Amino acid sequence: MWVGLNGRWTLASWQAPTEYAGDAFEVLARLRAASEGDAWPMRPQVVERLGAPFGAYWNAYPTPDKPLMLGVGGLARIIGLFPATNLAQLFAQVSAALMFYWVVRRWLRVRWEWAAVGALLFAYTHSTTLRGLGHFSFVFVWTVPLGLLATWLVARSRRLEWRSAGAAVCLGAAGLLGAHNPYYLYFWLQLMAWALVAQWLGARRRANLSIGGTAVMVALAMFAVMHWEQWFFQDEPSAKPLLVRNYGGTERYALKPIELFVPPPTHRVGSLAFVGQRYDRWAEWRGEDFLPYLGIVGIVGFLWMGAAAARRLLMARAVPGQALSTAWLLIFSTVGGVTNVLALFTGLHLFRATNRVVIFLSALVLIFVVVRLSRATGAWPGWLRGLAAAAVLALGLYDQVPRLMDPARRQEIEATVAADEKLAEEMEAALPPGAMIFQLPALGFPEIIPPWRLSDYEHFRPYLMARELRFNYGAAKFRARGRWQWDLADAEPAVLTNRLEAYGFSALYLNRKGFEDGAEALLGELAVLGYDQRIVGADGQTVVVMLRPSAQPVLPEARHLVFGRGWHRRAERGVRWAFADAALSFYNPQAKTRAFRIELELSAPEPQTVELFHEGERVSTFEIGREPTWCTVPVLQLPDGVNVFELRSNRTATRRGAGPNRLRSFGMHDDKITPLEAGNDR
Repeated sequence: MWVGLNGRWTLASWQAPTEYAGDAFEVLARLRAASEGDAWPMRPQVVERLGAPFGAYWNAYPTPDKPLMLGVGGLARIIGLFPATNLAQLFAQVSAALMFYWVVRRWLRVRWEWAAVGALLFAYTHSTTLRGLGHFSFVFVWTVPLGLLATWLVARSRRLEWRSAGAAVCLGAAGLLGAHNPYYLYFWLQLMAWALVAQWLGARRRANLSIGGTAVMVALAMFAVMHWEQWFFQDEPSAKPLLVRNYGGTERYALKPIELFVPPPTHRVGSLAFVGQRYDRWAEWRGEDFLPYLGIVGIVGFLWMGAAAARRLLMARAVPGQALSTAWLLIFSTVGGVTNVLALFTGLHLFRATNRVVIFLSALVLIFVVVRLSRATGAWPGWLRGLAAAAVLALGLYDQVPRLMDPARRQEIEATVAADEKLAEEMEAALPPGAMIFQLPALGFPEIIPPWRLSDYEHFRPYLMARELRFNYGAAKFRARGRWQWDLADAEPAVLTNRLEAYGFSALYLNRKGFEDGAEALLGELAVLGYDQRIVGADGQTVVVMLRPSAQPVLPEARHLVFGRGWHRRAERGVRWAFADAALSFYNPQAKTRAFRIELELSAPEPQTVELFHEGERVSTFEIGREPTWCTVPVLQLPDGVNVFELRSNRTATRRGAGPNRLRSFGMHDDKITPLEAGNDR
C-alpha cells in the first residue's frame, strides 16, 4: 500500500524523497547529521559541517527519536539518504500495523480478521499519513498501542507480576516511549498516572503499583538520557530559547473536538471533501489542519464508545477502560481544557500542540471497535465474519487512505533533487575537501520567517548532497557563536568578500528565491569586483560564486552582543526593551583571554541605576534616564568561548500601555564591542 500510494515501483523512484520542502529539509538534515555521527545521545549535539567555521551547536534544540535517527542515519551510509528515509517511512506503517495486531490479538484475544482490520486502519490514520516526512518522528506510532496496553495492565490486571510477560510489556513500553517522541511520552505518562491512581483506589496490588511506578521512572530516565545535552552541554543557558512557545499557541494547536469529524478537503468523496472545504473557509482559528480526522470507522466507533459508556454509567456499572482513557485525553487536550489551564497558570507552553493526542484517541477507538466486533461476530460462520471484516476494512481504507501521489509532483521533486546532486558534484570538484561556503541570504535556525519566496530550512539543500563541504547555515539563532554572520548580512559586496576571504571561505552560495530581484544586483556587483567564476544550478535558482580564501585565515568575530533572556524579542522604533534583568552574550573565538572595549547605548522610562555583570561579577555601574546615553566599559578582559553579561536595574519594570510586550525596565538603542589588540580582521 505504501509503495503504491507513493509511486515507489522502481529502484530509480526510491532515489528521491517523498517530500523536498519546508520541514522535510530539517528532518533530512538531522538524518544526514546522524549518518555522520553528529547525533549520539549523551554527547554534545554539534553538527560539524554546519555553522562553519565553529560547527552548529544544537544542544538547546531537542532531537526526538535519537535511536531512530541513528538507525536511519546508519542505513543511509549504506544505501543513501533518500532510499533510507523511504524505507523508514514504509517501516513506520508496517510497524504500526504489526504492533496494533499483536496487542489486540495476543493480549485482548481479538479474532484475527478483526485484529487485521484495526491494524491496517490504525496504520493509515490521517494524523500519520498526512504528516509525512516533514513530521518524521510523529509517523512512528507503533509505541502507542503498546503504551496503552501497559497502562491497562497496571490499572486492571490481576495477574501482573514482576517475572511475567506483562511486566516486560510495561517496562519495555516505558523505555521505548522515553526514547521516542516527547509528545507521545507526555500523553502516556498522564494515562499511566491515572492507572496508578485507579490501582491505588481499587485493589492496591503491590506488584501493579511497583511495576507501574518503575515504568514511569524508566521512561523518565530514558528521556533524560536521550536529551542529556539540554542540561549538561549548553554553554549559553541565559540565551533566548530556540523554540518560541506561548499561551496563544496552546489555544491555536489544542485539539478542537469538531476536527475529529471533519474530513480533509482533498477527500476522494466529493461530499466529504465539501465539508472539509467549508471548514477551511469558515474556521478562523486553525492549527494543524485536518490531522485529527478519525475516519468513518473511527467516528462510528467514537459514538459507539460514548453510548456504551453512558449506558454503563446509567446502570451504575464500570465504564470501559478505553472510554475512561479517551475521556481524560479529551478533557486535557481540547481548547479550554487542562492544557490551557496549565499554560496560563504555570507557563507550561512547550507541549502546545495537544491536537497530536489524536493518535491515542484513534488507537483507543479502534481497539474498542475490534474488541466489540470480535465478540459480536463470534458465533458467525468464518466466511461471513471474514466478509464483514473485509467490508469494514474496505470502507475504512477508502475513507482514510489519501490520494495517490501526483506524478507531476513526484517528477518535480526528482528534478530538484537531481539539480542539487549535480550542483554538489560540481562544487566538490571545484573546491578542496572541507572548504567553507557562506550562504546568502544569511538565515537563523530553527523556525524563522525567511525572506521573499525562500522557504524555511531550504539552505540545507547543499549540505544534504555534499560529502565534505562545510556551510555557515545551521548555526543556532540567538547564540553568540553565529552572531558574526549578521554583521555581513547587509554588507556591501566588497566588504562581504574581503571579510569572508579573510575568514577562509571559498565560495558564496546564493539562493535567488531569497532576494526581491533574484540576486541580480548582487551578482552584477560581484562580477564588477572580479568574482565572475560561477556554478549555476540546473534549476537556475542557486548560484555558487567562487572566492579567493586567505592562506592564513582568521576566525570571525561579532561586532555586537547577542540579546538573551529578559529582552523582548523585537525592537520597537530602534529600541530593544528589557522587561527584567537582561542577559547579553559574546563569543571570543580565540583560545586566549583578550581585552575588549564595551559600549552600550541605554535609556529608561524613568531615571535609574543599571549595573553590568560579567559571569556574575559586577564590572560597572551606569546612571541612565529617558535620553539615550552611551555607557562604556573601557577595558574588560574576556576569556575564550562564550561570555555572558547581565544588566540589572534598581527599579522594577513598569507596564507602558496595553497589549503584549509593554512591560519595560530599560532599553538598548545600540551596542559595540571592540578588541583592544590586533588579531582578527574586524
